[in-house]
Amino acid sequence: MANERKFIAENVRRVLLKEYLMKEVTRAGFGGLDVQRTPMGTRVTLITERPGIVIGRRGAAIKNLTRAIEEDFKFDNPQVEVQEVANPNLNAQIMAEKLAFALERGWHFRRAGHSTIRRVMESGARGCHIVIAGKLTGQRHRTEKFKEGYIKFCGETKLKNVDKGYAVAKLKPGVIGVTVEIMHPDAKLPDEIDITAPTEAMEKFPEIAPLMVKKEEPSPIVPLEDSSTAEEPAPIDEGEGVKEGEQ
Repeated sequence: MANERKFIAENVRRVLLKEYLMKEVTRAGFGGLDVQRTPMGTRVTLITERPGIVIGRRGAAIKNLTRAIEEDFKFDNPQVEVQEVANPNLNAQIMAEKLAFALERGWHFRRAGHSTIRRVMESGARGCHIVIAGKLTGQRHRTEKFKEGYIKFCGETKLKNVDKGYAVAKLKPGVIGVTVEIMHPDAKLPDEIDITAPTEAMEKFPEIAPLMVKKEEPSPIVPLEDSSTAEEPAPIDEGEGVKEGEQ
């Protein structure tokens, strides 16, 4: 039980750290967080859309974040690294926050959903799925879904190839939850198989060329019987085998 409590406490601490950083770097566009234990301490990798805002002038903002991570969350010797997102339109967390911000500014949920899914698909994603839930048009809760392209909802393919982000839009009627799922452009599905010709395969992979060469086995030689020397079967005697009582 001691080990289980230790793992639970560690995961709770990481979730609290993620929520804290999402609030602190909202203006910079929070895109993800990775925490790794190293022999020198703890490496915290922060993925954002605008790293300059996180770093601050002369590194003042990132020093404050490092101090808060060490004092408030009790991480040993934290080393904060800031990475820029290559394509923000393919980051599910960034797109979820942008969609929630658009709803807070007064955009209609259908317009905001279709606009977001169009931006994601034009950036090269294989598929996108958006779920907006809350008090959208009245006092009753409802859910609207937007889907385009190819998306997986379960299995190992979803865990490896689908990026998921969640954000909350705070409106006067209540809060609206926004979930965005994006399938990576380079996602390879289990049913996608490339068949290569043998000659092309030997050119690409010369190390397997000796294994693909088919060895011809000599056919066994069967001697032919000479009709002149072959023994003719003995004629059958009609009376042979007749018993004495039958004669």
